[in-house]
Amino acid sequence: MLSRLFGFAVLALAVAVWAQAGNAPDPNAPKTPQPNTQQSSPSAPSLAPPRSDRVRADDLGTEFGQSSSKDNQIDLDPPADDAKAHPQSSAAVAEAGAALSGSNAITEFHTWDPHKAAKSVEVGDFYFKRQNYRAAEDRYREALRYKDNDAVATIKLAVCLEKLGVLDDARAEYESYLKILPHGPQSEEAQKAIARLKAHSESAKPQ
Repeated sequence: MLSRLFGFAVLALAVAVWAQAGNAPDPNAPKTPQPNTQQSSPSAPSLAPPRSDRVRADDLGTEFGQSSSKDNQIDLDPPADDAKAHPQSSAAVAEAGAALSGSNAITEFHTWDPHKAAKSVEVGDFYFKRQNYRAAEDRYREALRYKDNDAVATIKLAVCLEKLGVLDDARAEYESYLKILPHGPQSEEAQKAIARLKAHSESAKPQ
Protein backbone atom coordinates (compact mmCIF):
# COMPACT_ATOMS: atom_id res chain seq x y z
CA MET A 1 0.00 0.00 0.00
CA LEU A 2 2.77 2.44 0.89
CA SER A 3 4.70 1.54 -2.18
CA ARG A 4 1.65 2.29 -4.34
CA LEU A 5 1.16 5.72 -2.74
CA PHE A 6 4.83 6.46 -3.19
CA GLY A 7 4.56 5.60 -6.88
CA PHE A 8 1.62 7.99 -7.36
CA ALA A 9 3.53 10.78 -5.59
CA VAL A 10 6.56 10.30 -7.82
CA LEU A 11 4.35 10.31 -10.93
CA ALA A 12 2.60 13.52 -9.82
CA LEU A 13 5.94 15.19 -9.15
CA ALA A 14 7.23 14.16 -12.58
CA VAL A 15 4.12 15.60 -14.29
CA ALA A 16 4.50 18.89 -12.41
CA VAL A 17 8.16 19.18 -13.40
CA TRP A 18 7.34 18.40 -17.04
CA ALA A 19 4.58 21.06 -17.13
CA GLN A 20 6.87 23.70 -15.65
CA ALA A 21 9.62 22.85 -18.11
CA GLY A 22 7.16 23.27 -21.06
CA ASN A 23 6.04 26.79 -19.99
CA ALA A 24 9.59 28.08 -19.43
CA PRO A 25 10.78 30.57 -22.13
CA ASP A 26 13.39 29.39 -24.61
CA PRO A 27 16.61 31.37 -24.02
CA ASN A 28 17.61 30.98 -27.75
CA ALA A 29 14.26 32.26 -29.14
CA PRO A 30 14.24 35.85 -30.63
CA LYS A 31 12.78 38.44 -28.35
CA THR A 32 9.66 40.27 -29.62
CA PRO A 33 9.35 43.94 -28.72
CA GLN A 34 6.78 44.65 -26.09
CA PRO A 35 4.35 47.54 -26.58
CA ASN A 36 5.24 50.63 -24.65
CA THR A 37 2.39 51.16 -22.28
CA GLN A 38 4.08 54.10 -20.57
CA GLN A 39 2.18 57.29 -21.17
CA SER A 40 4.13 60.19 -22.65
CA SER A 41 4.63 63.18 -20.48
CA PRO A 42 2.50 66.28 -21.20
CA SER A 43 5.63 68.29 -22.04
CA ALA A 44 6.88 65.89 -24.77
CA PRO A 45 6.51 67.28 -28.34
CA SER A 46 3.84 65.75 -30.58
CA LEU A 47 5.12 63.82 -33.62
CA ALA A 48 1.78 63.81 -35.44
CA PRO A 49 1.87 65.28 -39.01
CA PRO A 50 0.42 68.78 -39.44
CA ARG A 51 -3.10 69.09 -40.73
CA SER A 52 -3.33 70.00 -44.41
CA ASP A 53 -5.87 72.72 -43.76
CA ARG A 54 -3.36 74.52 -41.53
CA VAL A 55 -0.58 74.68 -44.13
CA ARG A 56 -0.35 78.02 -45.91
CA ALA A 57 -0.10 78.20 -49.69
CA ASP A 58 3.06 80.31 -49.44
CA ASP A 59 4.74 77.58 -47.35
CA LEU A 60 3.81 74.91 -49.89
CA GLY A 61 5.21 76.98 -52.77
CA THR A 62 8.50 77.51 -50.96
CA GLU A 63 8.73 73.85 -50.00
CA PHE A 64 8.42 72.63 -53.60
CA GLY A 65 10.85 75.17 -55.04
CA GLN A 66 8.19 77.58 -56.25
CA SER A 67 8.14 81.25 -55.49
CA SER A 68 5.48 82.56 -53.20
CA SER A 69 2.76 84.99 -54.21
CA LYS A 70 4.83 87.84 -52.82
CA ASP A 71 7.68 86.93 -55.16
CA ASN A 72 5.30 86.95 -58.16
CA GLN A 73 4.12 90.50 -57.59
CA ILE A 74 5.09 92.78 -60.49
CA ASP A 75 6.81 96.02 -59.62
CA LEU A 76 5.15 98.75 -61.69
CA ASP A 77 7.14 101.60 -60.22
CA PRO A 78 9.51 103.36 -62.65
CA PRO A 79 13.27 103.17 -62.05
CA ALA A 80 14.78 105.70 -59.69
CA ASP A 81 16.58 107.51 -62.53
CA ASP A 82 13.68 107.35 -65.02
CA ALA A 83 12.80 111.02 -64.76
CA LYS A 84 16.42 112.00 -65.32
CA ALA A 85 17.08 109.52 -68.15
CA HIS A 86 13.79 110.23 -69.96
CA PRO A 87 12.79 113.80 -69.13
CA GLN A 88 10.19 113.96 -71.94
CA SER A 89 8.33 110.76 -71.04
CA SER A 90 5.74 112.44 -68.81
CA ALA A 91 4.99 115.04 -71.45
CA ALA A 92 4.58 112.34 -74.11
CA VAL A 93 2.14 110.41 -71.94
CA ALA A 94 0.13 113.57 -71.28
CA GLU A 95 -0.03 114.39 -74.99
CA ALA A 96 -1.16 110.86 -75.84
CA GLY A 97 -3.93 111.05 -73.25
CA ALA A 98 -5.07 114.42 -74.58
CA ALA A 99 -5.13 113.07 -78.13
CA LEU A 100 -7.27 110.12 -77.12
CA SER A 101 -9.72 112.30 -75.24
CA GLY A 102 -9.93 114.86 -78.06
CA SER A 103 -12.68 115.22 -80.62
CA ASN A 104 -10.71 113.27 -83.24
CA ALA A 105 -10.52 110.12 -81.13
CA ILE A 106 -12.16 107.01 -82.56
CA THR A 107 -15.20 106.24 -80.44
CA GLU A 108 -16.90 103.68 -82.71
CA PHE A 109 -15.66 100.14 -83.24
CA HIS A 110 -16.62 98.18 -86.34
CA THR A 111 -16.22 94.44 -86.61
CA TRP A 112 -14.59 92.93 -89.69
CA ASP A 113 -17.28 92.71 -92.36
CA PRO A 114 -16.22 92.70 -96.05
CA HIS A 115 -19.82 92.96 -97.25
CA LYS A 116 -20.41 96.19 -95.34
CA ALA A 117 -17.02 97.45 -96.54
CA ALA A 118 -18.03 96.90 -100.17
CA LYS A 119 -21.35 98.65 -99.54
CA SER A 120 -19.54 101.64 -97.99
CA VAL A 121 -17.27 101.86 -101.06
CA GLU A 122 -20.33 101.80 -103.30
CA VAL A 123 -21.95 104.65 -101.39
CA GLY A 124 -18.63 106.52 -101.41
CA ASP A 125 -18.51 106.23 -105.21
CA PHE A 126 -22.02 107.67 -105.34
CA TYR A 127 -20.90 110.78 -103.45
CA PHE A 128 -17.60 110.99 -105.36
CA LYS A 129 -19.40 111.16 -108.75
CA ARG A 130 -21.43 114.07 -107.41
CA GLN A 131 -18.20 115.75 -106.24
CA ASN A 132 -19.26 115.50 -102.62
CA TYR A 133 -15.72 114.53 -101.65
CA ARG A 134 -16.18 115.03 -97.92
CA ALA A 135 -19.03 112.53 -97.77
CA ALA A 136 -17.09 110.16 -100.03
CA GLU A 137 -14.07 110.36 -97.71
CA ASP A 138 -16.22 109.38 -94.74
CA ARG A 139 -17.57 106.35 -96.60
CA TYR A 140 -14.15 105.18 -97.76
CA ARG A 141 -12.79 105.46 -94.24
CA GLU A 142 -15.80 103.55 -92.96
CA ALA A 143 -15.03 100.79 -95.45
CA LEU A 144 -11.48 100.56 -94.07
CA ARG A 145 -12.86 100.20 -90.55
CA TYR A 146 -14.96 97.27 -91.70
CA LYS A 147 -12.12 95.76 -93.75
CA ASP A 148 -8.61 96.89 -92.88
CA ASN A 149 -6.08 97.14 -95.72
CA ASP A 150 -8.73 97.02 -98.42
CA ALA A 151 -6.89 98.03 -101.62
CA VAL A 152 -9.94 99.47 -103.42
CA ALA A 153 -11.02 101.65 -100.51
CA THR A 154 -7.42 102.77 -99.94
CA ILE A 155 -6.77 103.98 -103.49
CA LYS A 156 -10.16 105.70 -103.70
CA LEU A 157 -9.55 107.41 -100.36
CA ALA A 158 -6.20 108.64 -101.69
CA VAL A 159 -7.82 110.15 -104.80
CA CYS A 160 -10.57 111.70 -102.68
CA LEU A 161 -8.06 113.28 -100.29
CA GLU A 162 -6.10 114.70 -103.21
CA LYS A 163 -9.32 116.26 -104.51
CA LEU A 164 -9.88 117.81 -101.09
CA GLY A 165 -6.33 119.22 -101.07
CA VAL A 166 -5.18 117.10 -98.12
CA LEU A 167 -2.01 116.22 -99.98
CA ASP A 168 0.11 114.71 -97.22
CA ASP A 169 -2.64 112.28 -96.23
CA ALA A 170 -3.34 111.52 -99.88
CA ARG A 171 0.30 110.64 -100.47
CA ALA A 172 0.28 108.37 -97.41
CA GLU A 173 -2.77 106.52 -98.76
CA TYR A 174 -1.15 106.08 -102.18
CA GLU A 175 1.89 104.58 -100.45
CA SER A 176 -0.39 102.32 -98.40
CA TYR A 177 -1.98 101.02 -101.59
CA LEU A 178 1.44 100.11 -103.00
CA LYS A 179 2.23 98.22 -99.79
CA ILE A 180 -1.00 96.25 -100.13
CA LEU A 181 -0.74 95.62 -103.90
CA PRO A 182 2.74 96.51 -105.18
CA HIS A 183 1.76 95.32 -108.66
CA GLY A 184 -1.96 95.98 -108.46
CA PRO A 185 -4.11 97.34 -111.31
CA GLN A 186 -3.71 100.92 -110.03
CA SER A 187 -0.10 100.69 -108.86
CA GLU A 188 1.13 102.79 -111.81
CA GLU A 189 -1.46 105.46 -111.02
CA ALA A 190 -0.37 105.44 -107.37
CA GLN A 191 3.30 105.80 -108.30
CA LYS A 192 2.56 108.76 -110.58
CA ALA A 193 0.46 110.39 -107.88
CA ILE A 194 3.23 109.97 -105.30
CA ALA A 195 5.77 111.56 -107.65
CA ARG A 196 3.35 114.38 -108.41
CA LEU A 197 2.64 115.08 -104.76
CA LYS A 198 6.31 114.86 -103.86
CA ALA A 199 7.17 117.44 -106.54
CA HIS A 200 4.38 119.68 -105.29
CA SER A 201 5.68 119.41 -101.72
CA GLU A 202 9.21 120.32 -102.86
CA SER A 203 7.99 123.32 -104.81
CA ALA A 204 5.89 124.53 -101.90
CA LYS A 205 8.91 124.75 -99.61
CA PRO A 206 10.16 128.31 -99.07
CA GLN A 207 13.33 129.16 -100.98
